[in-house]
Amino acid sequence: MVQLGSGGQREINDVMLTRYACYLVAQNGDPQKQEIAFAQTYFAIQTRKAELVETRVLEAERLSARQKLTATEKELSQVIYEKTGGNRNIGLIRSKGDQALFGSSTKAMKARWNVPDRRPLAAFAPTIILKAKDFAAEITIFNTRANDLDTEPEISSEHVTNNQAVRKTLLDRGIRPETLEPDEDIKKVERRLKSENKKTSKDPPALNTE
Repeated sequence: MVQLGSGGQREINDVMLTRYACYLVAQNGDPQKQEIAFAQTYFAIQTRKAELVETRVLEAERLSARQKLTATEKELSQVIYEKTGGNRNIGLIRSKGDQALFGSSTKAMKARWNVPDRRPLAAFAPTIILKAKDFAAEITIFNTRANDLDTEPEISSEHVTNNQAVRKTLLDRGIRPETLEPDEDIKKVERRLKSENKKTSKDPPALNTE
């Protein structure tokens, strides 16, 4: 029942709104009204929270891709060492892979992305590139073992072919690896995620019941 100007009352229906409808009402309402101002503030805060969550999810995905690539490249290095009998070919084969994937050398890509000399190119690569490099390296590992490749030229040819195939797939989908923008240093992302995980894992403060 609502009060009328004449002093009487009238029965009206309650209306249940969806969350989106509430948002539209709030955004198009008069902010001078307390309820509207409160609703607008509420939705602004919730929108920002959602943006932060989405950002953290994407950062976690990139960190996971980087960790996976690190493990795959370690395995590839071990395979190269076992097959060729030394470490001297590891850097050469991997650099040939970068040349095939980016169409330019690792050094040129580091210069383009302003990567510090002592930091790996992959530390600044976007997620799509991390996964592309990982996929090509996984194929190289598999075929090197399956076909018993045991010389640097053979493994290099395999690795180049795989990276060229991945590059072609990316180009066919409108993605040119060498023109992508670099991402934030993965070490900074990792530290930020660890810091936030520590904050969220802390026990909530005890309630004061006095």
